[in-house]
Amino acid sequence: MVPVRLVTFNVHHGVGDDGRHDLPRLARLLADADPDVICLQEVDRHFGDRSDFVDQALLLSRALDRELVFGASIDEAPPAGRTERRQYGNALLSRLPVLTSEVHRLPGRGEPRSALRALVALDGTALWVTTTHLSSKAAADRATQAAAVAALHADPAVPGVLVGDLNADAGAPELGVLRERFGDAWELAPDRTDQAGRFSLRAGQGLTHPARRPRVRIDQVWVSPGLAVADARVLDGSATSDHHPLLVDLLVEGPARRPAARGDAG
Repeated sequence: MVPVRLVTFNVHHGVGDDGRHDLPRLARLLADADPDVICLQEVDRHFGDRSDFVDQALLLSRALDRELVFGASIDEAPPAGRTERRQYGNALLSRLPVLTSEVHRLPGRGEPRSALRALVALDGTALWVTTTHLSSKAAADRATQAAAVAALHADPAVPGVLVGDLNADAGAPELGVLRERFGDAWELAPDRTDQAGRFSLRAGQGLTHPARRPRVRIDQVWVSPGLAVADARVLDGSATSDHHPLLVDLLVEGPARRPAARGDAG
């Protein structure tokens, strides 16, 4: 089994509960978690004043020394006086080699939504990682979006994870298609910790939003067959976002090894 540590985090364009845009503190939180793959939602690239018009995806990838893949959900012409396109969407930062990546537009009304999908190389195998941010408005839209994202994992021979801010609890009816095809990493993890107090009635529920007083578990990791979950942790993201990040330690099945033949050294 090959270990892979993954973090998924809706970063709220780098603005914490104090209202400050502060990428260095976001980078420090992510660096301390030491993940192999980082999946981020609500990432700005030259989007506007709220994030100082910077390319957040590029700056974070450089600060963390990770390979970058970005998928824009919103992609607009530059505003007056600027040359860079305004973009907002999902980012994947990886210290594992990225073999290929693709962006898929998702159905639904309102704010455009997309799924960013990347194939990362492991020791002797590979892993599909799909990060997305589903509609916050309508359960019907989330249902069609969840179905579209689930359909991307069409090859059962390659294990995969589907992560992100799904704007619905893992048990919500509109996420039924995910429960049919994937396992909920939080429920599968033998060890789980979160930000609820030890004696809280909410302890162990994996609640991630809102960061100040979490009430819902909308940030999730779903795993395909061929993946085991060693543990899951909700980290403290209150200083950096309106969500908490979710960390999972995965174990990916490696290639079958041939038995040693008689006379082989060993």
